Amino acid sequence: MNSVQRAVPRPRHRRRLAAVGILATGALLLAGCGSDDAKNTAPGSGDAPTTARKSASNPAPGASNDADVTFAQSMIPHHQQAVAMARLADGRASDPEITSLAAAIAKAQGPEITTMRAWLKAWGAPAPSAHGMPGMDHGSGDMDGMPGMAGMMSAKDMTDLKAARGKDFDKKFARMMIGHHNGAVTMARDERRNGRNATAKKLAGDVIEHQTAEVAMLRRLLDRL
Repeated sequence: MNSVQRAVPRPRHRRRLAAVGILATGALLLAGCGSDDAKNTAPGSGDAPTTARKSASNPAPGASNDADVTFAQSMIPHHQQAVAMARLADGRASDPEITSLAAAIAKAQGPEITTMRAWLKAWGAPAPSAHGMPGMDHGSGDMDGMPGMAGMMSAKDMTDLKAARGKDFDKKFARMMIGHHNGAVTMARDERRNGRNATAKKLAGDVIEHQTAEVAMLRRLLDRL
């Protein structure tokens, strides 16, 4: 009787050990699967992260049309000439507000040129040459390449501005930049009406807002000069 009682627990003990072994094996298998899933869903792998990465690399995501391309291709040389005009103020302007505004124009429009070049690259459209428009080299060139672009100064205008000093420069700069800004606003309004890309239309809205405010400031300065 005692030998029977001693023998009974042994099978149960073996069954418990076997069950523990099965559970341990299952846990290892689950851990391995979890590790594979983590690798597959880690940033930089899988379809969703790849899509997100592609979207992040596109500076102007979403649909675009010919109006968007024309806006960027036209506004780049327009901005380039404004920056060239603004840089002439250093050492020529006498009014501190003219000097300050010129610096602000160069600071704002320089990065926008880079932004619009990135759009055109993403859209597979050609960008204007850095020196292909009048005023890119402080007055060199002619207007034959971009007929009818609103607000652009001629090569003679740029040469006259470069030659001016003191109050004469301040007045010329204010008058020319008013016309130049008004041309940019006209171009931006066309983009707001006809463009399709949300990023391009947002920049057009910023151009309208900021350059309209600067025109008001320039008019006030011109009345004082």
